[in-house]
Amino acid sequence: MAKRWMRQKILPIPNLILAIVVFILLTTPSSSAVVIDAANELEGTYEASGGRTILVEELSATWCSSCSEIDPYLMEVADSHGSRISIVTYHPSDDVDAFQPEASQHRIDRLKITHPEIGSTPSFVVDGGKIRVGPESWPDVQKDILTKEVNNPNPSELNFEIQRINGSIEASIKGFNPQGNGDNISQLTFMLAEHSVKVPNGFANPGESTRDRVVTGVAECNLQNNSIGYSNGFSNVIINDDSCTSGFSVTLDEDISQFSLVLVHERVVENLTTLDTSANTYGVVEFSYRDVESSESWNNLMIILIGFTIIGFLWHSYQKTKN
Repeated sequence: MAKRWMRQKILPIPNLILAIVVFILLTTPSSSAVVIDAANELEGTYEASGGRTILVEELSATWCSSCSEIDPYLMEVADSHGSRISIVTYHPSDDVDAFQPEASQHRIDRLKITHPEIGSTPSFVVDGGKIRVGPESWPDVQKDILTKEVNNPNPSELNFEIQRINGSIEASIKGFNPQGNGDNISQLTFMLAEHSVKVPNGFANPGESTRDRVVTGVAECNLQNNSIGYSNGFSNVIINDDSCTSGFSVTLDEDISQFSLVLVHERVVENLTTLDTSANTYGVVEFSYRDVESSESWNNLMIILIGFTIIGFLWHSYQKTKN
């Protein structure tokens, strides 16, 4: 009788394995992303490498009240996940938003190829997955992130270097291994997301005086013909040695104070289709220069995330054994 009870109460092996995998993913660094505190000068040379980071794209607007409510929380979430996710925010060219960066609209137009119904704010898309609408959808976004991490075994390997040269900030690719991803259909993309961007007077603004992670620059290098397919928001974009994989570099405007620079290996727009449900990105890595909260608060948030994740899996398993 006792043995029978134990067999009924033992958690299924697959669920235990999945819980352990998620725990490892949450506690083991997956990319060598770099975050520099904006309280310090940006000096020397920095290197960001990896590829396993998950791209989370947000559609937002300065006039959107629910967007302004969730905006501060998203930075805490990004900090708690460390290098595991990169959140970028697109503001539309709708004649109402206070920013309306052309680069953001370019990325929105790209999203609409695979997600023609996107338009509500805030909306979230994790690596080309389902559209999650509203602050209340954030638990689903977290699930999408975990699912992608578990099912992302072989991302492209990316490496770029960033440094200040004669007052300007330059970033250039130093290493790239596609790992067999995106053959003949892909590009390397630099995305510039600015932090603590002040909302100008005269625009509807139900939230704080600044917004975060606003995408203001995009540069795309087509790996098939080693040419710039699109560029906006950078003071200079070049390809040395006619090679995207070793000579692709961008220069930031000198008036940019706090920023994140995200390097993405992704499909070229011509190969995006609403009928294709596979991942749109093959590898992502990020460098950030911004205000940083204390590492103690990051660790506390991570402990909470890990705890709830493991408890959730174990509870789900327990309910199955009861039934």
